[in-house]
Amino acid sequence: MISERKDDHVRLATELHRAADTAREFDDVRFVHHALAGIDRHEVDLGVTVAGMRWHTPLFINAMTGGSERTGVINRQLAIAARETGLAMATGSMSAFLRDPGAAGSYRVVREENPDGIVLANVNANTSAADARRAVELVRADALQIHLNAVQETVMPEGDRSFGAWAGNIGRIVEGVEVPVIVKEVGFGLSGETITRLGDLGVAAADVSGSGGTNFALIEQGRRADGGFAYLADWGQSAPACLLEALGSELPVLASGGVRHPLDVARALALGASAVGISGVALDILLARGLDALIAELGGWLDQLVSLMVLLGAPRPADLTGCDLVIGGELAHYCAARGIRIDQPSLRQSRAARAPEPAAPCLV
Repeated sequence: MISERKDDHVRLATELHRAADTAREFDDVRFVHHALAGIDRHEVDLGVTVAGMRWHTPLFINAMTGGSERTGVINRQLAIAARETGLAMATGSMSAFLRDPGAAGSYRVVREENPDGIVLANVNANTSAADARRAVELVRADALQIHLNAVQETVMPEGDRSFGAWAGNIGRIVEGVEVPVIVKEVGFGLSGETITRLGDLGVAAADVSGSGGTNFALIEQGRRADGGFAYLADWGQSAPACLLEALGSELPVLASGGVRHPLDVARALALGASAVGISGVALDILLARGLDALIAELGGWLDQLVSLMVLLGAPRPADLTGCDLVIGGELAHYCAARGIRIDQPSLRQSRAARAPEPAAPCLV
């Protein structure tokens, strides 16, 4: 049953991604153009530090799938793409393996194809510390993702209905594994209050995983026969909104959810993300055009990100936090309603305060 659900998720995620308009609030974030800000291309270094790990790039392939024969093939191809482009990669939820060891190969293949890369294992918030260690060991993971998916579980016909133990269990997993723990949403965003609470639980970083990308409320809605919960299709906060909520937080944050192109990557980094994950866009390219096309596309994204950093005068990804931004539209309205100051001086200071590395001044 789990393997069938995993295959359904891939099918529905691809259909919804191709039909979705995910632009929304990323386009409310604009860089101020300074015509003399540019630097030389050889000055740019894409390397970043994430939860104590050194990553070659600030772009990574986020959690997607695993648990069936078909998803094992997809994971193999994603791992090859990660290896060829130097991207970190997270497995999909490893719940299928933890319930059925026969599903192990669909996840183990990620490490087999990328023996020297950064690999993140992924489990749910109900997982025991012992099972979390099993997941880490299976793929020799460099870090562990714990995903928060209360909205998905609520809509899922066979989903969990009790979430009160999640916070305490996250703390036990943090204490019980020997790798950094990154907690992520699955597409509905993390509020500032949640990010603060995660920091108190001892996690190493939080992936805000905002709305606008893969929508698990719609995916699970597509698996229901009764048509219930359709009104949750727009639930949650966008990745830019979550990043603004995180301003001034001591906990490093990652960004994913609705990332469409390299400019969105630069925007997220400028708002304080240590790294930026993509899922739906990578899956769509892989299934529609093949592995070689995905590798070429990811390489093109990295090349264009370097070009944007040259244009903005940012030698390192963290230096983008010093660049001037104008925030408008629905995102500005959200910030006003939540009491988040986005006037330039306070925004710049808050972004710089939570940049993952000491930031050289951006030439503006």
